[in-house]
Amino acid sequence: MESFWDGLPRPFFALAPLEDVTDAAFRRLIARYGKPDVMFTEFTSADGLVLADEKGQKKLRRKLLYSEAERPIVAQIFSSIPEHIETASRMVAELGFDGIDINMGCPDRAVEKGGCGAALIKNPKLARELVRAAKRSGLPVSVKTRIGYAKDELESWLPELLAEEPAAITLHARTRKEMSDVPARWERVKRAVEIRDSIQNPRGDASWVRTLIVGNGDTADIADARKKAEGTGCDGVLLGRAVFGNPWLFASPHNDIVSRYAPLARVEALLEHLALFAELLADTTPYASMKKHFKAYVSRWEGAKELRARLMNTRSCAEAEEVVGAARGMVSMFPDLASYAREGEKRD
Repeated sequence: MESFWDGLPRPFFALAPLEDVTDAAFRRLIARYGKPDVMFTEFTSADGLVLADEKGQKKLRRKLLYSEAERPIVAQIFSSIPEHIETASRMVAELGFDGIDINMGCPDRAVEKGGCGAALIKNPKLARELVRAAKRSGLPVSVKTRIGYAKDELESWLPELLAEEPAAITLHARTRKEMSDVPARWERVKRAVEIRDSIQNPRGDASWVRTLIVGNGDTADIADARKKAEGTGCDGVLLGRAVFGNPWLFASPHNDIVSRYAPLARVEALLEHLALFAELLADTTPYASMKKHFKAYVSRWEGAKELRARLMNTRSCAEAEEVVGAARGMVSMFPDLASYAREGEKRD
C-alpha cells in the first residue's frame, strides 16, 4: 500500500512524539517556525479512546488535535489489546490522520504494567498482532521501539516486526534498561538497516518498497541528524529533546542560531507558545505541562534565572504572558547573536 512515507525525502527528519511536550500547541508553533518532514502526536491510550467516559474522551481527543499545517501527521497510540488498537486506529483514520504509530518503547512503569510500551519487546507475538490490528484501519502503520529490553535483542526483535511489513520502524538506539543513561548506539541503527535489507530485499532490487528504518537518540540538530543518517544508511532521523525551546530546529542554520542565542527571539517564541497553549489546551491540559518549557526558552543571559523563577510561580498562561511582557524591554537590550554564540554557555 502506497503512503506518504513513500514520498518523503531521503533522509527525512521528523519530530519525535514526546509526552506532555509535543502537544498541539507546540507542534503548531514548530510548524510556523520550521516544519519537519513528519510530525507525531504525543502518545495516546487506545484503551482510553475505546473505554473512557465523555470527559476522558474530550481530554484524549484534545491530544489528537492537529492543524493542516502539520501534515503529514501521525497519531501515536499504545495498548496491549489488539481489539482496542484496531478500534482506536479506525477512529484515528476518521479524524484524518496520515498514519498510525504504535509505541513499543516507552519505559514508564505504569505503561509497562499494562503490557504496553517497552513491555512488548518481551512479547513479540502480541506485538505482531497489534501491528496487524492497526493495519485494518487502512492507514500506514509504523512502530517506535528500542533495540532491546534488558539487553540488546536487535537480532531477534527486529525480524519479528519486519515480518509484519510496517511502513516504518523507529529505533531508539538504547535498551529499555538503559533508558537515556548511556550514549545512543547508532551502530545498531546501521545494523538494523542491514537486517532489514537481508530479510526484505535479499536480491538488492532497486525498485523494491521496504520498511523504512528511522534512527533516534542523542541527535543535537539537523546537521548531526544528516551525519548520522549518512553514517548508518537509515532512511530518516527522529529528533526529540533538541526541540526544547527551539521551534526553529527544523528550519535553516541561521534560524537555529537565533533560537539558541538571541534572547528576544526566544522570548517572542515563548509568548506565541503561551498564546497557543491558552487557545488550544487550557481547558483540558494542566498548566504545569507548559512550565516544562520555561528553562529551555529562558536561559543563557543575565537575569534569565530570575525571570524563570517568576515564571515558575505563575498559575496561568495569562500570568506568564504578563511576566514575560514586562521583561521584554529588558531582554531586547542584550548583545548581538555573535556575543551570545561565544558567551551563551557561561550564562544561566
